[in-house]
Amino acid sequence: MTSATPAAGNSPQSPAGITYASAGVDVEAGDRAVELMKGAVKATHNSSVIGGVGGFAGLYDVSRLLTYKRPLLATSTDGVGTKVAIAQAMDIHDTIGFDLVGMVVDD
Repeated sequence: MTSATPAAGNSPQSPAGITYASAGVDVEAGDRAVELMKGAVKATHNSSVIGGVGGFAGLYDVSRLLTYKRPLLATSTDGVGTKVAIAQAMDIHDTIGFDLVGMVVDD
C-alpha cells in the first residue's frame, strides 16, 4: 500500500514495499531531533532573518553591506542521505562526487 502521509508509527512506503525504516531511517527520531533544535535555532534569529521559505532554506537580510540596495544571503543545508553508504557497500566510488553535487549543490 502506498501512502503520501504515513500513519502513526509507520514509515512512508514505496510501491515496491521498501520503507524508510527498512533502509535504516528513523523518521520519528528525525522529527524529535528537529523539535529539540528549534529553540536553539530560534535563539540565533534577529531582525535580519527573513522566514517563510521552507524548512531547508532561509534568507538573511544583509542590507547593511550598503553596496547593494537590499541584498539577501540565501543559505541552505541538506544531507547526502545514504548515497555514501551505498557507494561504499557497492565499492563504487568513481561517481559519488557527481551524485553528491547533484543532491546538495543543485538543490
